[in-house]
Formats: sequence, structure tokens, C-alpha cells
Amino acid sequence: MYIIPAIDVLDKKVVRLREGNYDDATIYEVSLEEMIERYRSNGTEFVHIIDLNGAKGDFSNQAYLFDIVRNSDMKVQYGGGVRSIEKVQELVDAGIHRVVVGTQAITNPTFLDELSNLNRGKYKYADHVVIAIDVLDEVIKYSGWMESSPVKLLDYIDRCLSLGFFRFLCTDINKDGKLGGAGVELYKKLMDHSPIIKLIASGGISSMSDVKDLDAIHVEACVIGKAIYENHITIEEIKTWNLKSLIRF
Repeated sequence: MYIIPAIDVLDKKVVRLREGNYDDATIYEVSLEEMIERYRSNGTEFVHIIDLNGAKGDFSNQAYLFDIVRNSDMKVQYGGGVRSIEKVQELVDAGIHRVVVGTQAITNPTFLDELSNLNRGKYKYADHVVIAIDVLDEVIKYSGWMESSPVKLLDYIDRCLSLGFFRFLCTDINKDGKLGGAGVELYKKLMDHSPIIKLIASGGISSMSDVKDLDAIHVEACVIGKAIYENHITIEEIKTWNLKSLIRF
């Protein structure tokens, strides 16, 4: 398992939201460029960027983000308002390594079907897509966690797998932004149901002890944001962990 540092961007500022609430945002006095360089210089090769403006349908950050991505060799996992096939294509073709899709995959019955049939050279677009599943008490939430899906959590994973999508970013909403520990029980349930999935855990990770708990249930990766900004987990600890993970593989 490896650690992916998270950077949330709102109005070109690095922020963290509590439980997805735009009115409860902590703004950090560091630029996106500085954060990426900080990780890159410490050996991190992967970063998770969420465009919070994009999540609301405002793509005013996109040119700014793309310019930074083009000038860095960092691999980027990008999410925020990806609600069309064309947007997925635009992002992948622009060099984004992985694109996170959430709301559209839940609300549009044909979206994933169409996406699963697209090819990019010898690779399928499905190889570059991460399915976001935001979960509150085992209910899938979407549209900024404001709406609930009637689709059962495990049924949704099965459908995605049947279409060739195998990588999932699961956020435990009960844990997100609180630094109270990871939702290990939720992730274990998903892994027990479908051991073949590549699961990325998100929400509540507050210490390297939480990271070890996730490693024990064999998730592929975990996304960490607030714990880094508030010095619960250091960049050096991330570097050391990821290097050891590479050696194990």
C-alpha cells in the first residue's frame, strides 16, 4: 500500500473542507505549486488534486491547474466536476494520470457504459478512471454529499467491475476531515466482497498507525490531506513508507 498526498484547491487556494462543507474551509498559507514541489522534492511521485470549484461546475481553476501539471513530472489523480465523457477525454489527453468520476457515474445510467467502450491508443480509458464512492453509513452520497443514491453500495461495485472499472476511491464521510481515524470496517467490507478491486481509502487518517491498519486489510493506497497540513504525519514519514512499499512489491 502507498500513500497519496491530497491537495484540495478552492479559488486557487489550498484548503481543506470539514465534511464537504464549503462554508467550513481551512485555508492554508501555501500555494499549489509549493505543495507539489514539496512532495516532489521528497520523492513522492503521485498526488491527489481535487478542484473544489470544478465540483460545483466552475472550471475557472482549470487553466491554472493544467499549467502547473504541465510543468511538473508529478503523476496527478484529478477530481472535481468530471461529469461528461468529453471532460474525461480532455483530462486524460492533457496528461492527467487518473481521472476521478463520481456524481455522473451514479446519476447517468449510460455514462460508465459509454466510458468503458472508449480507447486511448492500446489502453482503455477505464485504465485511467477512478470511481469515487462517497459513503455515509453505507449509503452512497453524491452532488457534494447532498443527495443519496438508492443503489446499494456492493451492487454498485459489482456493476462497475462488470464494465471493466476496478479502481475505487472510497471516502468515509463520517470520518472525513476529523482526524479521528480511518473507516477500516467499511473498507474491509468492500475488500472482503471484492478482493480484486484496487481500493483507495480516504477520510479521517490521522497517524501512521491508521496507515498500518489500512495496510493490514490490503487496500491499494490511501489519500491523506489534513493530517499532513496539521503535522500529524510528516512528508518524511510518507517518503519512508512509500519507499518500503515499493521494495515489498
